[in-house]
This record gives sequence, C-alpha cells and structure tokens, in this order.
Amino acid sequence: MNLGKDNNNISVDVEATYLEQESDPMKARYLFAYTITIKNSGSSPARLLSRYWKITGGDGHEQEVEGDGVVGKHPYLSPEQEFTYTSAAMLDTPVGMMQGHYMMIDDAGERFEVDIPAFTLAVPQTLH
Repeated sequence: MNLGKDNNNISVDVEATYLEQESDPMKARYLFAYTITIKNSGSSPARLLSRYWKITGGDGHEQEVEGDGVVGKHPYLSPEQEFTYTSAAMLDTPVGMMQGHYMMIDDAGERFEVDIPAFTLAVPQTLH
C-alpha cells in the first residue's frame, strides 16, 4: 500500500504482517512486522536522519518511538533509488495502528519531514 504523498518526492510503501509464532494472545502480546520501502522519485539525493512513530493500540493506549536512522542505518537515496527495511512493533491488543515521519536532509543541507500516514496492524480475521 503506497502511503506516500508529495514529501519532496520521497514515497513510503508499508506492508504489515502479524507474527503469530512470536505472539502470545493469552499474555496480550501481539507482534507485528512491517516492511517499509522508501523511494526517492525526485531529482535531488537525500539522507534519512531519524524516525518518529506513534503506535496506538486498539484500547487507545499510545506509545511514541523516536530514534536515530532506521535499523541502525542512515540510508542515502540518490534519485530513483529505494531502501527497504523490516522492523517490528509489539501491541497489547489484536488491532492497532502506526503513523509517523522521517526526518531527512538533502545535499544542500535542507532538512524536511516525510510523513508516514497511519497504517493498520491487525491479527487476521479481526477486522471485517
């Protein structure tokens, strides 16, 4: 699902998967993997500096996660280049959502945010 809008021509695709083997519903532990592809469709290179996530459980509980880079990296995206990574989020409910942004910098030293609109995390057959 392409969630990108015009973020300095940086688009973000997200695919979320429930990890049943790693989850324990009896202990309210639901683990989800998400794979993100960040693509630079513009004409200027840019480097990802940091990330911010707001993770909301089905009960409305929110947690915020901020950090340097993604999966220990600061990908530099030349025009038409993309970077894909996989990470995970733990919820205490079978349904939730994530949204956030990346902070990036172009070669001219201009910083800009790339929005990551909300996407759903859900145990299969939980939503109809």
